[in-house]
Amino acid sequence: MISKLRFVLPLFLLLCLSAVNVAYAKGDFYQIKIYHLKSAEQEKTVDAFLENAYLPALHRNGIKDVGVFKLLPSKEGTGELAENLIYVFIPFKSKADFFKLEGKLEADKKLAAEGKAYLDAIYTNPPFERIETILLEAFTKHPNYVLPLLKGPKAERVYELRSYEGPTEKISANKIDMFNTGDEMGLFKRLGFNGVFYAKVIAGSTMPNLMYLTTFENVEERDKHWAAFSKDDYWQKLSKMPQYQHNVSKNVTKFLRPTDYSDI
Repeated sequence: MISKLRFVLPLFLLLCLSAVNVAYAKGDFYQIKIYHLKSAEQEKTVDAFLENAYLPALHRNGIKDVGVFKLLPSKEGTGELAENLIYVFIPFKSKADFFKLEGKLEADKKLAAEGKAYLDAIYTNPPFERIETILLEAFTKHPNYVLPLLKGPKAERVYELRSYEGPTEKISANKIDMFNTGDEMGLFKRLGFNGVFYAKVIAGSTMPNLMYLTTFENVEERDKHWAAFSKDDYWQKLSKMPQYQHNVSKNVTKFLRPTDYSDI
């Protein structure tokens, strides 16, 4: 009897630990790289690197869906961009995968060869001005990124990247709770906003904040969706709940369009 218990007890404990690990499994971990550019030449160099070297290297390392986006021209004035930026969205299954990636890319000889013009650029002609990095953890009620269900051409699509900044960490956490427990994400889903990700920023320049990305076929569809959102009965109720008041101090919205070579 004792010998049987010696066998059964460790097995039972192993099953319990496995169940705990499943119960507390984390969601996706995201990186957003933002290339700050000053010239068309830099933009061309970074585009070529991303399309022909960097994205293929990420694909070889098991990251199959990488988003690459550029700012839409402003509706006002000349229509020129206030900034020349390229956004790269990279999803990871875990934090550990993010920290392992750099070492894998450094050892990738194919990346070194195909990305030579970018990687070996001389100091007098750099391919970018700066690279900004934002790290994010997916919300518990939206633990994994979702590819948008869009059918129209990429050249007409509008991707809306929003950052909601909070005055304090606790108040910013309250806005995240509004998305999760308050089911603001459910409202986005019901109204067909095609949300790619919803996440808490854990490293970035405007913390504390959250970010999310919604997608639309075109500008007109984007405007129709937000008009429906503002009039929705549930939003009217949710936005007036006492516990969710004054939990956003600044809303920064970027209108983006995917490049031809973007996976998302």
